[in-house]
Amino acid sequence: MYSNTTVAQTSDFGSWNILNLKYTHTDKLSFFGEAQLRSLKFYNNFHYYEYKGGINYKVYKNVMLTIGAGNYQTYKEGGDFVLPKTNDEFRIWPQVILFQSIGRLKIEQRYRAELRWSSNGYRNRFRYRLGVSYPFGKKRNEYKPYQISASNELFFTDKEPYFERNRFLIALNYKPSKATTLQIGYLHQFDYKINDETGRDFLVAGFYYDIFRKAISKQENE
Repeated sequence: MYSNTTVAQTSDFGSWNILNLKYTHTDKLSFFGEAQLRSLKFYNNFHYYEYKGGINYKVYKNVMLTIGAGNYQTYKEGGDFVLPKTNDEFRIWPQVILFQSIGRLKIEQRYRAELRWSSNGYRNRFRYRLGVSYPFGKKRNEYKPYQISASNELFFTDKEPYFERNRFLIALNYKPSKATTLQIGYLHQFDYKINDETGRDFLVAGFYYDIFRKAISKQENE
């Protein structure tokens, strides 16, 4: 049983697609929306999608609070959106992000609690992510166009066996403009006795767009 699960998790290279929109209202307050679409094979066997949104508020320069909510849908393996669904879930999640810089190296720690109403019943989950990033390239309009980043995230629950998942990501980001970021990366996800998504290796493709309030843009250009 366990050997079959291991083979299933490593035999295919899937896709992990992200579209993220953010509206920066002030230097402290911002709003975001995000959609994701995932497949267990390379742009085939689509099994998962989610959409979510929330509010960010910077309490201090290096501390940000977030409250978010979203809908998360997981389908059976073996094709594109195969029914019946493995999991149908609504989720609310508060989180805290701590930022730190060491020279040009940026360190991020994210703590998230998830309240999950799913087709498998109500569950709690707790997540911790440690990430580092390094911007490089010739500076354009006060930002560097390239950034390499890596992160590792642990997932826990308040019920046995407590540990659920490990997610590792390494990515290259490119900013063609201050508002736009393109991302390409590799993600490995390992699941331990989890029933809402299958762990695997994924190609990550992301598009991030930040809309700045005009007053903020003018202040930054002055």
